[in-house]
Amino acid sequence: MADTFQPPFKSCVSNGVACAMCSYNQVNGVPSCADAGLLAGVIRGDWKLNGYIVSDCDSVDVIYHQQKYTATPEDAAAITIQAGLDLDCGSFLPSHTLAAVQGGKVTEAEVDNAITNSFVVLMRLGFFDGDPRNLAPYGNLGPKDVCTPENQELARDAARQGIVLLKNFDDALPLNPSAINSLAVIGPNANATRTMIGNYEGVPCNYTSPLQGLSAVVTTIYEPGCATIKCSPNDLRLDGAKIAAARADATVLVVGGDLSVEAEGLDRVDLLYPGEQGTLINEVAKVAKGPVILVIMSGGPFQIKQDKDNLNISSILWAGYPGEAGGAALADIIFGRYNPSK
Repeated sequence: MADTFQPPFKSCVSNGVACAMCSYNQVNGVPSCADAGLLAGVIRGDWKLNGYIVSDCDSVDVIYHQQKYTATPEDAAAITIQAGLDLDCGSFLPSHTLAAVQGGKVTEAEVDNAITNSFVVLMRLGFFDGDPRNLAPYGNLGPKDVCTPENQELARDAARQGIVLLKNFDDALPLNPSAINSLAVIGPNANATRTMIGNYEGVPCNYTSPLQGLSAVVTTIYEPGCATIKCSPNDLRLDGAKIAAARADATVLVVGGDLSVEAEGLDRVDLLYPGEQGTLINEVAKVAKGPVILVIMSGGPFQIKQDKDNLNISSILWAGYPGEAGGAALADIIFGRYNPSK
């Protein structure tokens, strides 16, 4: 597990991140926020974290109330601080640490060490250097600086860099806009907006859906294909989708997930497309007049062997949840303005 899961996190720490977060899960029965081998041993010890370790919100509370890992709240406070936790996202440590110290379960020196790790980062960021409004170049940043053209372009570029090319049979991509009189844009995520930012999100400046991004380049024909992401048999809208694909010079199918099928506390139990999305893909690809570009928008993986083997599907792109500018980024890649990752 260490060889598989830890390298991305190690890379972040090695490149100077200021904090790491432990989560709710247990490994071999030990909660991650109470795992001294992981927090003090690996993250701060082996990887040399120069910052603080924070809990995922309420995960220390979960250790005591849900996981029943300790006999008392004070034990939970003590064991997490001693494991290397510096900051609690929640009210558990503020409520129980004093009693843990008074009961001899954790020392003041151990608490001081946790506070030091947190305050060192605050000092490094200038929190104690006087009026923050006088701290150039960041002191006067405000709402006016959020949705600047430069920042919106950063969102678009981040989306472009995150899109991965999984198949490109016979160099179907990029499409030549001058050769496309009409483009069929089909699928339950084809006109997605809110879906693109996932959850635990900020407020977007604006959305560019896949349909909007592609429509800015060529004439499009839009058919949802499924009324919802879950795409039950009653939600399937095959006829219009097949007609659009049969008439258009090329077809972009945008499928995948959203927060109704994958989110915090909501896991998928298999790797299949939700509901009848697979049927939509196969039936549309079967009748399409031109190349079929399959775009998968999701947070987790899907089984796509059948799509890679399907000769009616020319190209496959995985887009993740690409953010507010996801549609513009997809258009950039599909029409050759930007090379996707492989």
